[in-house]
Amino acid sequence: MSPRLALQSPLWGSLITPVSVRSFGIRSLTPPKPSRYNAGPGLPVLESTPEAALRRKANSLPLRSGAITIKKGMTAIFDQETGKRIPCTVLQLDRVEVLSHKTVSKHGYYAVQVGAGWKHPRNVTKALLGHFSAHGSSPKRHIFEFRVKDEAGLLPVGESIEAGWFQEGQYVDTRSNTKGKGFAGVMKRHGFGGQDRSHGVSLTHRSMGSSGPGQGGGSRVYPGKKMAGNMGNVQNTVQNLKILKVDSANGIVVVSGAISGPKGCVVRIQDAIKKPWPEVPAAKAEVEATV
Repeated sequence: MSPRLALQSPLWGSLITPVSVRSFGIRSLTPPKPSRYNAGPGLPVLESTPEAALRRKANSLPLRSGAITIKKGMTAIFDQETGKRIPCTVLQLDRVEVLSHKTVSKHGYYAVQVGAGWKHPRNVTKALLGHFSAHGSSPKRHIFEFRVKDEAGLLPVGESIEAGWFQEGQYVDTRSNTKGKGFAGVMKRHGFGGQDRSHGVSLTHRSMGSSGPGQGGGSRVYPGKKMAGNMGNVQNTVQNLKILKVDSANGIVVVSGAISGPKGCVVRIQDAIKKPWPEVPAAKAEVEATV
């Protein structure tokens, strides 16, 4: 009787010593990989409701509203303690006021609508004039919204946002449009290296060349292909810029580093989402009073 059959026979089971099983084997060429999807035991169910989306964004939405500023230019500040020259950008607030609110019950999210500047009434549409008059505000040249976490971040309508709204040493995120460069080729727009200056290439040294594959790739140009076109004039966000100086009398906020856009462009600044929230004395006092 073979050893395999002897192990399986009930008559020989008491006479045969147990055989040790080998602890190694053939390594799999395709080992199991952890899933990148939100699926598995003990994990919360990924809901698709607007309320669930707001809960997921709760930790990444600022607690306070931002402000609309105008870029005045760049300068530098000399730090006497470290002996370093710090490049910075000068921003100015011009009659920034709260126009209206966006709430979850009516709009699906919390936001503060802010206006800045001034515009002659004859250059404003009747719909916007009615919007301004309903909230008791003068016509504004620039209007933007700032998302906030909850209802506590909604400022009263008509309240002015001064330069003192921000604190020296805190970090902000800035959003502005980059400089418009007009129509540009692929070398300037995308950094292409260009074609050869020899080997039969003539008069096309800065051109793109072939724009798509042949019959194997569908004989078409893929969506998103880098080509010549309009360069610049797109929104750009610069994160984690430190506020160096605040001049409340003149409405000046000095931010470290460079901000996208030319002089005179509109820059929106708000508390940085990747840095600790600034400690606001008024808000802190209100929290202590409620506790």
